[in-house]
Amino acid sequence: MTDPVSDRTQASETNAASPELEWRDGDMPYSPAFGDHFYCQTDGRLECGHVFLAGNGLPARWEQQRHFLIGELGFGTGLNFCETWRRWRPQATPGSELHFMSFELYPMRAEEIDRALSHWPEIDGERQALVAAWPADPQGVVSLRLDAHTRLTVVCGPALEGVRKAQPGFDAWYLDGFAPSRNADMWSLELMQTLCDKTVANGTFATYAAAGFVRRNLQAAGFAVERRQGFAGKREMLCGVKA
Repeated sequence: MTDPVSDRTQASETNAASPELEWRDGDMPYSPAFGDHFYCQTDGRLECGHVFLAGNGLPARWEQQRHFLIGELGFGTGLNFCETWRRWRPQATPGSELHFMSFELYPMRAEEIDRALSHWPEIDGERQALVAAWPADPQGVVSLRLDAHTRLTVVCGPALEGVRKAQPGFDAWYLDGFAPSRNADMWSLELMQTLCDKTVANGTFATYAAAGFVRRNLQAAGFAVERRQGFAGKREMLCGVKA
């Protein structure tokens, strides 16, 4: 399986220079290029559970499926991966595997990931394992075997290019680029169509985003889209199934 790429910056996907981070509001990572934090200021870990796990019917779906492939647009701090791994570990059985494949244009350094994730003692073990395995200069395809049942692939580069190169077979998607108003390329019809084409029948997606053009692009790509209550007072989020 090849691995894809995600964008975490308002700069063009062809811009190779990694943007600087700022640390704001209680030592949270912030992107000046996008004018946005990397995760929900209320509690990014709980948001992951509400939006991405529950929105994709997880962890319940793991009980019926021994091999599961999650795709993510926007690896960022690795928070979604660490929380997903934490929830997966108690359910892993002999021969089972979770493969988490994320697409990231501007991968963070290990010390930045460590600093960003240190807020949550619940994922201390996952954070430490990720940081210890993370390469000093992440580029190309980062492929990590983190335990007997868990694989992480981070494809460094433009998201559309990475998803196009990936083999089909995605069971679920976490759509977690920066806000659509600040990073429209990560929510384009072309990208939504490409990832839908790579998704298995009855595969799912979930996202915190609820912008009208995002919903329309997902529907046009081939997903049946549902609005749900958003996290921490946000009115709506979107999730859906490949029709």
